[in-house]
Amino acid sequence: MNRVLLVDDDVELSALLREYIEQEGYEATVVHDGESGVAEALSGRHAIVVLDVMMPGIGGIEALRRIRAQSNVPVLMLTAKGDDVDRIVGLELGADDYVPKPCTPRELVARLRAILRRTHEPASSADSPNGTVAVGPLLMWPQMRRAEWQGRALELTSTEYNLLELLARNAGRVVSKTELSEQGLGRPLARFDRSIDVHLSSIRHKLGARADGGSWIETVRGLGYQMIRE
Repeated sequence: MNRVLLVDDDVELSALLREYIEQEGYEATVVHDGESGVAEALSGRHAIVVLDVMMPGIGGIEALRRIRAQSNVPVLMLTAKGDDVDRIVGLELGADDYVPKPCTPRELVARLRAILRRTHEPASSADSPNGTVAVGPLLMWPQMRRAEWQGRALELTSTEYNLLELLARNAGRVVSKTELSEQGLGRPLARFDRSIDVHLSSIRHKLGARADGGSWIETVRGLGYQMIRE
């Protein structure tokens, strides 16, 4: 799938981004309000949604909340430059990544491509003969991008899946934030970027605590994160 949904009330910017996106080989649909954006995002016709935070009526945060209530379609947020609050709230609600505005079309497409590549590429290796990755009560099928936790389906965004798979494949060893950003988000780690921390906080919440009350994903201060192997 190469269909991109762009939801932004800035008509001029939307036209510019759409033209560039289509030059890069994607199909682009543009809507200019949150209500229409939610309806289109839930239609199943799009591989990824680019969602602006600042819109009249239903803003991007509320639109994201409604989308995530029914779908795990990848969502890339457009946030105001320096607005950490909207950025973190968006990530906490399940956005896969963000791009601060003003942004260049080239940067936007690079982020889109990184998310789509990680979402749709086949697994290059597996930890067991049947192609699964298994750590404790976690079972993952990378080729189907499906996960179970304690025998139940684990609902993850595309970025959460990427990060959890990376940690699971390296269970028992520390994975640096640089590795997590480059391999999980598909981009270099930026200074003061809290995206990894927010995504992992969400994953921890979904996994719950271990029997001893500890986390399945531990923070190793100054080094990175480690998934506990039991």
